Amino acid sequence: MCGIVGVISRTPVNQLIYDALLLLQHRGQDAAGIVTMQGTKCFMHKARGMVRDVFRTRNMRALPGNVGLGQVRYPTAGNAFNEEEAQPFYVNAPYGIVLVHNGNLTNAHALKQELFDVDRRHINTGSDTEVLINILAHEMELAGRDVPLTPALIFKAVKAVHQRIKGSYGVIALIAGYGLLAFRDPYGIRPLVYGQIDTPDGPEVMVASETVALEGTGHRIVRDVAPGEAIFIDLEGRVHAEQCAAAPQLHPCMFEYVYLARPDSVIDGISVYQARLNMGETLAQRVINQMPPSEIDVVIPIPESSRPAAMQLAQKIGKPYREGFVKNRYVGRTFIMPGQGQRKKSVRQKLNAIAAEFKGRNVLLVDDSIVRGTTSKEIVQMAREAGANKVYMASAAPPVRYPNVYGIDMPTSTELIAHGRTQEEIRAYIGADALIYQDVDAMKRVVSQLNPAIVGFEASCFDGQYITGDVSAADFEAIQTQRTEARKDDEDGEARTRLTLQSRAEG
Repeated sequence: MCGIVGVISRTPVNQLIYDALLLLQHRGQDAAGIVTMQGTKCFMHKARGMVRDVFRTRNMRALPGNVGLGQVRYPTAGNAFNEEEAQPFYVNAPYGIVLVHNGNLTNAHALKQELFDVDRRHINTGSDTEVLINILAHEMELAGRDVPLTPALIFKAVKAVHQRIKGSYGVIALIAGYGLLAFRDPYGIRPLVYGQIDTPDGPEVMVASETVALEGTGHRIVRDVAPGEAIFIDLEGRVHAEQCAAAPQLHPCMFEYVYLARPDSVIDGISVYQARLNMGETLAQRVINQMPPSEIDVVIPIPESSRPAAMQLAQKIGKPYREGFVKNRYVGRTFIMPGQGQRKKSVRQKLNAIAAEFKGRNVLLVDDSIVRGTTSKEIVQMAREAGANKVYMASAAPPVRYPNVYGIDMPTSTELIAHGRTQEEIRAYIGADALIYQDVDAMKRVVSQLNPAIVGFEASCFDGQYITGDVSAADFEAIQTQRTEARKDDEDGEARTRLTLQSRAEG
């Protein structure tokens, strides 16, 4: 999960991209980057940290031009502490291409070897985005060799890219001197939408991960980029579009609706907020079926993503909805913190209980999902320490039992509390008096009702079905090894960061 944005404008885009990245900050807090283009020259700044920390006035002044793109990073592959793996990525041939990517390539390892042996291209990082940009560059070189580059040739290159890469990907790329290219994987797993502002001098076009980035910067939403589709916006703001996949099907990621996206976004025609309300209704029925509502005194959400579901649940079972936790907005989302130790440590820094809402009550806590169980365990304990009589836990999502390989940070089964455990064992681990989970089929049904065009959902972390059809047990073993090595690198990087900060303080 990352947040990406690209803009073709009539005026400087540095501030516009910065504003859009702030609106997408929830999608990644590890690193941020912006590249702008003036003429055929690119200007780039990227670094680890939040958007507001990465870009200072001097950095913004060094990003001239009316065309650009940006990304906020949440690492699911590679090293979280390596600034070289922050996006955008750049290759100087052919044309000069800069690219940002949201998703995860499931065949990245094989492609690296193929790039070296066949395409004669070298990959220098562990990032699959570097693999992707080199695949695109190679296919662009083949498509445009000895002839002027046209939208038709660009789409020909994207068709070849679709044939070579597997997994999930929403991509925005700048082609120096030509314009902006955006395309989406054939299943539409990761979101991508575009909009525009009509100005007297011509249209200003923006492509982004979520509609909030468009609405928050004054753009009129045009539509989602279709699965497998590519759009090319030339420097005059003209939009060219073509379907580049052989058999596209719309299977958006269910976890976008559960947790990842902002509630005020609309993804593939579905309001994220309404999807969460619907999940709350079906969860309420699960609660009614498993325990008498008379045993519940109050319904309390675990901020932020669970609020719509908790409100709808409380209304359905006829119990009061209360805010029992206050969130420190200056601590990052614990789900997207790289290390388990860091994640656990941050829970109490992030949330504080309002004792009056818990004391002597039987409370039903509602969370959007339970992934590793560490946060849930800490929160249940906080509720007890605040004086709760009994603490029940309800998850608006089904048990997360399977690894995810499409760009969400749950790629190994050993990290998932629900993998290989019964519901009773999970309840005992987190310390709740009762545990109620959402039903997989009910969740799919109530979300798909919001857009009949949806063929299905990418819900592999819940149902174990990998829609790209190229994921095997050997792949999970390789991912486990990669994660172990990456975690060691992250720990080493974190230690080096602490030592650097300490030496600066002492100096």
